[in-house]
Amino acid sequence: MWKEIKQFWNTDNLLSESWSMAYEAISLDAEMFDDAIDTLWGENIKAVQKLIFKKDKLINKYERDIRRKVVTHLTVQGSESIAAGLVLSTVIVDVERIGDNIKNIVDLTVMHPKSLPDGEVALVLHKIEESIKKTFKQTAHCVEEGEEDLALELYSETKEIGKICDDEIIGLVSNENENLTSENLIVFALYYRYLKRINAHLRNIISSVINPYDRIGYKVKGKK
Repeated sequence: MWKEIKQFWNTDNLLSESWSMAYEAISLDAEMFDDAIDTLWGENIKAVQKLIFKKDKLINKYERDIRRKVVTHLTVQGSESIAAGLVLSTVIVDVERIGDNIKNIVDLTVMHPKSLPDGEVALVLHKIEESIKKTFKQTAHCVEEGEEDLALELYSETKEIGKICDDEIIGLVSNENENLTSENLIVFALYYRYLKRINAHLRNIISSVINPYDRIGYKVKGKK
């Protein structure tokens, strides 16, 4: 099905323009994510906050433009290419929601501007951050090229990251790390939650390559 969908990207100007916007929006999400991490661990909060919110507004504009182009495309082309339009409309929603979760990270930093402690929790968080950064880099390429093998690999990796986030949140709520203050416990637990959501939306985007439209965002059949 992915090959048929890609044909419409290349032959229809409106869909081609829309997919270009979607790739750009994913790249903006990746930039915002890098900046949000910097603010959380102590960089210039106010300057970065303005930059992130500006980029998020641009992503929201892309989403509106894509919706408008998809509707126009379907009105002109009819049902022949409806799958391509539906997949694109679904993907851009996840891209936009990633931006919302990144803003939540920045809001968290504003609410708790104090430096966060190093230690076991921070080490695990840094590993997850790097994994998500890697996923960002590969997701747009995976979708653009329709590489199903890469999509399956990324899908498995994102499922594992989600599980790690859940386990770490349980540990924090159970207060297994007695060296952390209640403030730090709350910040870390919320941060894990936001990372989990960003990771989940990336997985939804990736699933569009390997799942039919009705199963985008759901587990791949045959995968645990």
